[in-house]
Amino acid sequence: MSSSAVAQSSRGDVFKWALVVLLVAVAVIGNNYFSAESLLYRLIAILLLTGVAGFVALQTAKGRSFFTLAKEAKNEIRRVVWPTRQETFQTTLIVLAVVLFMSLVLWGVDSFLGWLVSSVIS
Repeated sequence: MSSSAVAQSSRGDVFKWALVVLLVAVAVIGNNYFSAESLLYRLIAILLLTGVAGFVALQTAKGRSFFTLAKEAKNEIRRVVWPTRQETFQTTLIVLAVVLFMSLVLWGVDSFLGWLVSSVIS
């Protein structure tokens, strides 16, 4: 890509991001301004403006790279080997046992240090 193409792309992206910010601001301010109107109408307007803002954001270079990342993440999730119910249950029991043991150890250390400080002070 030439530097002029990069500069043109970045100028266009700046305009698109400014449009996204403007659309979100219109949604927020409009929701506040029309607070007396029905919640359904305000929600429809907010969803519509958010959808348009999202569409415009996806037209930028960062938006396209985010969409690509999301597609790759979805494909990666399909390849994950999820634990069985038994493995999940056993792991949960191990975590609970370690948490209980460490809480008892910390309680013991705290009690000992409290006793030690009390005996030094008195």
